[in-house]
Amino acid sequence: MAAAFPSTRLRRTRTHDWSRRLHRETTLSPADLIWPLFVIEGEGQEQPVASLPGVSRWSVDLLVERVGEAIDLGIPCVALFPNTPAQLRSETAEEAWNPDNLLCRAVRAIRERYGDAIGVICDVALDPYTSHGQDGLLDENNYVANDATIDALVKQSLNQAAAGADVIAPSDMMDGRVGAIRQALEEAGHTNVQIMSYAAKFASAFYGPFRDAVGTGGRLKGDKRTYQLDPGNSDEAMREIALDIAEGADSVMVKPGLAYLDIIRMARDRFDVPIFAYQVSGEYALIEAGVAAGIGEREALVMEKLIAFKRAGCAGILTYHAPLAARVLAG
Repeated sequence: MAAAFPSTRLRRTRTHDWSRRLHRETTLSPADLIWPLFVIEGEGQEQPVASLPGVSRWSVDLLVERVGEAIDLGIPCVALFPNTPAQLRSETAEEAWNPDNLLCRAVRAIRERYGDAIGVICDVALDPYTSHGQDGLLDENNYVANDATIDALVKQSLNQAAAGADVIAPSDMMDGRVGAIRQALEEAGHTNVQIMSYAAKFASAFYGPFRDAVGTGGRLKGDKRTYQLDPGNSDEAMREIALDIAEGADSVMVKPGLAYLDIIRMARDRFDVPIFAYQVSGEYALIEAGVAAGIGEREALVMEKLIAFKRAGCAGILTYHAPLAARVLAG
């Protein structure tokens, strides 16, 4: 039993900055950050995303420059999301496995410029390629067909791996897709390509700005509640994570992050794989709106939220604030 006051004064170790740093239980570094980047067609193009202040879509040439910035800041990995031109979106999403699609060209450009100096994560879901905005293929009843979608996701994953992706990140929430993708990667010789599964992706109200950024918001017909998790379910989230690990996931994602810190902690305590969180677009936008409203200083708000993810048990965080956080951490 700890000694009582005044023998024990917990403020002693808080008196000086050096002591606070020495006794800090949870730390954050640039190596904990993943920077999501949006890619568009063209050359020399930057398109600010109105609903994400400070975030832009980049043509491949400028995207490559952003990746160089990430390397300089010590950020170990970027995650790429394409805004596919409207004329290339279709009911069957075949552009997803076109070897010369926008995402694959971006991956190859990064590889040609930087080699293995940084990791590249590619999102696996069909919504950037479907004309209806759903993450999968629709059947005759406009229901997202699970097994037909898996076949498409496997083709998409193999296409990304062939382009040079280090990590395949299925975010579609179809049953059984991790096992099918892992088997296909093994058979194709991509044995070292990782799978970071969005195993606990919730049907959230926080995704709106992201859908604007990738051009799916205005196209989405219906909603995604038949495949994304109900926000009230934690036990089901654990079942999803367990299944994806059993099927070959190297790491898992909880999305969104801040509203689901309990899910992160439960997963970290229960499973022996790295748990990542996505500080999604709506969470980012709330911080920026708060800064604009004068409720707090941006750097302090960002860093406090990111340390909360680490304290909950995250191995790393996808965040649009990655460059800002890396600069703060560098001093």
